[in-house]
Amino acid sequence: QVQLVESGGGLVQAGGSLRLSCAASGGSFSTYAMAWFRQAPGKEREFVTAINWSGDSVYYVDSVKGRFTISRDNAKNMVFLQMNSLKPEDTAVYYCAAELSYSSRPHVYEHDYDYWGQGTQVTVSS
Repeated sequence: QVQLVESGGGLVQAGGSLRLSCAASGGSFSTYAMAWFRQAPGKEREFVTAINWSGDSVYYVDSVKGRFTISRDNAKNMVFLQMNSLKPEDTAVYYCAAELSYSSRPHVYEHDYDYWGQGTQVTVSS
């Protein structure tokens, strides 16, 4: 069983930056693809970005390309989301997710992911 704990959320002005972290425990981290999803108030949870088990393949939703960067540190069992040039529409609860997968390409659908964190709130003011 894998436990995921997100941190780093908060309140930031538009144009600012935040770095989210997700600490994993209870499994072999390097065998998991990792992803970030988000859920804005009144909306469905949506895919943001994912990284494969080795870190050499990443995928981003179009709305965050060029602004967000996902990375992982397999030695520390952590995945990160660097968010720059934040916009009010980025306001959401951000969730870290893990999928046991050796696929060369990370997946983008919720049902692909086996484990989820509790989420961290990101609020971007205009």
